[in-house]
Amino acid sequence: MAGGGYSYQLWSNQTGTGSMTVYDQQAQFSAKWSNVGDFLARVGLGWNSTQSYTALSPIAADFAETKTGTAGAFSYIGIYGWSENPLHEYYIVDDWFGNRPTPGTMMGTFTVDGGTYDIMTHTQVNQPAITGGNATFVQFWSVRTTARDCGHISISEHFAEWASLGMTLGNMEEARILVEVGGGNGTIDFTNADVTAN
Repeated sequence: MAGGGYSYQLWSNQTGTGSMTVYDQQAQFSAKWSNVGDFLARVGLGWNSTQSYTALSPIAADFAETKTGTAGAFSYIGIYGWSENPLHEYYIVDDWFGNRPTPGTMMGTFTVDGGTYDIMTHTQVNQPAITGGNATFVQFWSVRTTARDCGHISISEHFAEWASLGMTLGNMEEARILVEVGGGNGTIDFTNADVTAN
């Protein structure tokens, strides 16, 4: 466990090296990586997949980060999580290394927290899932059109906008502040990180 009731998870596809340091307060953490294939570090709130996002709302986060180096083929910095029944993986991407990610099929756009986000979906076939082992599931994405390295993220408002487009999450497993990279050699330090829910 991290401080403040937060929990953390570190995952990789066992290529290269990666590590994270979790601080005692809020969801603050740092991570570094070298020649990784897929490396993911996250800190925030975990639930038991028995409540909908509406029961937990408002869910929100505040973050500030500094980063160095590179991240390979892809990178996502923002909010990450899973739902069950139905099973969905989701991302709210506010920053990245290099080129802006376009990870799925466009479903729409909306404006919140002073920025515009593209909403996308992507189907993962026989890929690692939070339920253990591999599964086929649909990812939900919000990707900010202009990157930022700090700010407030109204997580529940993304969920509600997705639902208006027919993209409805199941019961919530987690909402955590994330860095995920697909290669490179780099570091990130979340100097401010906080996730809250009802």
